Amino acid sequence: MSKIDPELKKKLLKESQSPFRGLRRILWIAFSGSAFLGLLIMLAKIASGNELQQNNIFIQIGACILFSTLLIFDRNKD
Repeated sequence: MSKIDPELKKKLLKESQSPFRGLRRILWIAFSGSAFLGLLIMLAKIASGNELQQNNIFIQIGACILFSTLLIFDRNKD
């Protein structure tokens, strides 16, 4: 018989199946926040009349989509 508490055993087993989930979620939140803030700044520059390269805007939109998608896929399946 194992002397480990069943609740602790369940938590450790879950952590071993998906290590560093909390750290990954923090990174996805930080990266998507940064991408959205960058996109907001770019849109403000466009609204003020400055010209920007179209590639830069597409990169920001792609980053917003990518990091938001990674955050959604990394959620708990419970």
